[in-house]
Amino acid sequence: MQDIRLEPSWKSRLQNEFAKTHMQALKAFLVNEKKLGKVIYPKGSEYFKALNLAPFEQVRVVILGQDPYHNPDQAHGLSFSVRPGVKIPPSLINIYKELEDDLAIAPVNHGCLEHWAQQGVLLLNSVLTVEHKQAASHQCRGWEQFTDRIIAELNEHKKHVVFILWGSYAQRKGKYIDHERHCVLKSVHPSPLSAYRGFVGSKPFSQTNNYLIQHNIKPIDWQLPTL
Repeated sequence: MQDIRLEPSWKSRLQNEFAKTHMQALKAFLVNEKKLGKVIYPKGSEYFKALNLAPFEQVRVVILGQDPYHNPDQAHGLSFSVRPGVKIPPSLINIYKELEDDLAIAPVNHGCLEHWAQQGVLLLNSVLTVEHKQAASHQCRGWEQFTDRIIAELNEHKKHVVFILWGSYAQRKGKYIDHERHCVLKSVHPSPLSAYRGFVGSKPFSQTNNYLIQHNIKPIDWQLPTL
C-alpha cells in the first residue's frame, strides 16, 4: 500500500503503522484477493479518501462507520456516503430525515457527503475495504488496528473533537476516547432496523455545532450542495 496516496499530515502520523505486522498481512491479503479475481470496494485510490479530504489539523468531527458498502458503484471511501448518481441507501435516508428534523435542512437528491468531509468531518469506516456482495468480508484483517490508531491520534493530539458513534459497533470502537477532552455523541444506528429505537430525535447535528461553538470552533455547514 506504499503506492497509495495519503495526505501529508496523516502520512507523518501513520507512516510507521504500515511497517507493522498487521498492515503487512493486510497488504498481502488484498494483493492475493485481487490475484484471485475478486472485486474489492472501494478502488485502491480511494482507500484513504476520508483522510485525504480531512487533514489532521482540520478534523472537527468524526462520524464512525463499520465497513464500506458492498454493492457496485456505492463505496468511495467515506462512511455512509455513496457516489453521485447512486441510489441513496436506507441508513443515509434516515440520516437525512434526522438532519431535516434537527436543523430544517431538506434532503438533497444524492448521497455524496464530500461537502462534509471537506469541512473537517472525518467520515471514517473501521474497515476500509470489502469484497463485492460480501458484507464484513474484510473484518479482522488488520484494518481495525489501523483505524484504532487514527482515533488514538485524534484523541491524544487534538482537543474538542466531536465523535459521533451510531450503533454498538461504533461505540465499542470509540471506548478509548477521552470524554473530558472531546464530545462523544452516541445513539443507535440509523439503519431502518434500529433508527426508531433512539436515532430518530437524537439531534446529533445541532448538538455537534453547539459544542463546537461553545469551544470557539467553526460549526459545520451541514447543508449539502445539490448536484
